[in-house]
Order: sequence, then structure tokens, then C-alpha cells
Amino acid sequence: MKKHGFTLAVVAMTILSALPVMAQQQRRSPHETIKADIDGNQISITYGRPYTKNPKSGEMRKIWGGLVPYGKAWRMGADEATTLVTQKPILMGGTTVPAGTNTLYMVPAETGLSKLAISTRTGQWGIPVDETKDLARVDLKKDTIEKPVDQFTMAVEKNPAGGGVLKLSWETTQFSVSFTVPK
Repeated sequence: MKKHGFTLAVVAMTILSALPVMAQQQRRSPHETIKADIDGNQISITYGRPYTKNPKSGEMRKIWGGLVPYGKAWRMGADEATTLVTQKPILMGGTTVPAGTNTLYMVPAETGLSKLAISTRTGQWGIPVDETKDLARVDLKKDTIEKPVDQFTMAVEKNPAGGGVLKLSWETTQFSVSFTVPK
């Protein structure tokens, strides 16, 4: 009986240790980590990069108001939640985002302002479901871009006026929000 218990424990440990690998194999999109140094602050964002084309059929998908519905929380990418890691606090949309790791997601709007949500809940698949863990929701500027972007793309760039700009581009739409690094 003890031998079966030991064998069962070994099998359970093997399965549990394989779960992270199995989760990565379940990914449906490539992933990327972008990094930038903004005013002496190291910032990185890790996110999934889905395509406009349906991976199964190859058909073009309508992104905004289709695959990504208006008025509902969206993970800003694919698979695991999008994570923001900042070495120092940043000021974004009037909110101080402390140094450390947070989850980013958005609530796109067809008209009016779309929102970038910053959540203190990290490590989940998809989006946080507990809005009480949101540090803030900040306004995103929405622009139309001429050249369509087939694969969801995020960027952190230096702002000529100081600080930085977070940009999200997909299809023919770009959302952005400025931030600063308090001295």
C-alpha cells in the first residue's frame, strides 16, 4: 500500500511540475516582452500577439467591435494576462503606478474614451475578473492609422515632451497614453 502511495505522489508531482509547460503549449499566439528605459526607469511589458487573420481558417477578422467587443474588458493580447513591470513608480492618467508588477487590460469603446485598466492582480490567464483589484482606469487616446497592423503590437517610446508613451496598435487603430517618471 505504501508503494502505491509513493507512486501516486511521484505521478502527482510529475503532472504538477509539467503544468507550466503544458500551459505554454496551450498558447494560441506568439508572445513578446518589450523593454524601454524611460527617464532612468526600466519598463517591460509581456503580452500575447494575436493576428488579424483567423489562425484556423486564414480569413481576416474584424477586430474592434468584433473579436474585441466594445464595452467589455479585453486582455490586450492573447493567452496569459498582459503584465507591466516598472522599476520605479510612474504617473499615468493622474494615477501613481507603484514600482513592481501589475496587469494591464483595456475596455475599448466605440464612441467616447476607451480605458486602460491597471490591476494589482497578477499571474492569471486572461483578464482579472475582480475589478476591486484595479488600481485605476485611465483614458486612452484613439487614432486611426493608415497602414493596417496585422499582428497586435505594443510599444513603449520616449515622449519628446518628457516621460513616455504606451502605444497599442492593431488593425487600423492605435490607442495611446502618456506617462511620466516622478523625480
